[in-house]
Amino acid sequence: MLLAHTVRRPTTLAETSIGLAWHVRRTSDGEIVWHNGGTGGYHSFIGLDKKAKTAVVMLHNSVNAHDDLAFHLLDPRFPLAPAPAPPKTRKTVNVPTPILDAYVGEYELAPTFSIVVTREGNGLVIQATGQSKFPVLAESETEFFLTAVDAQITFVRDASGKVTGLVLHQNGRDTPGRRK
Repeated sequence: MLLAHTVRRPTTLAETSIGLAWHVRRTSDGEIVWHNGGTGGYHSFIGLDKKAKTAVVMLHNSVNAHDDLAFHLLDPRFPLAPAPAPPKTRKTVNVPTPILDAYVGEYELAPTFSIVVTREGNGLVIQATGQSKFPVLAESETEFFLTAVDAQITFVRDASGKVTGLVLHQNGRDTPGRRK
């Protein structure tokens, strides 16, 4: 591990170099060796302050990195990022049945990830690959939102008015999906 933690090259990050897949962040009185990563809605971080003989391992179910918290736990001189703004208050509107019916279908966001939109009662329900069904509420004829998580969907139409896709707005990302 000592060889993996040995600095090999500088990086574009302030006060940070890289060893063999391990980052080395210089502090005023030493260094923190760390690595992070994320996949499929999860994020991880491991950091070591050898001089202080402390370590932090953080695993969480979010696509957002919270490395600021891990660094702060290792050394309180590292600041925490500001808390995110609370979700916007949203108001629902009634959307005519023919418009809702036009949105029913499957939308591919990635080769192995789709959102299926169905009608249930007077509204729409979405189900992402490998996830439960969730109702979506309309705030306009094209803009919908979930109440289970802070996520929104915008339906997209072409010049002729045909529904061709949707955009998933979640975690600061706008992910387009084409209608299959």
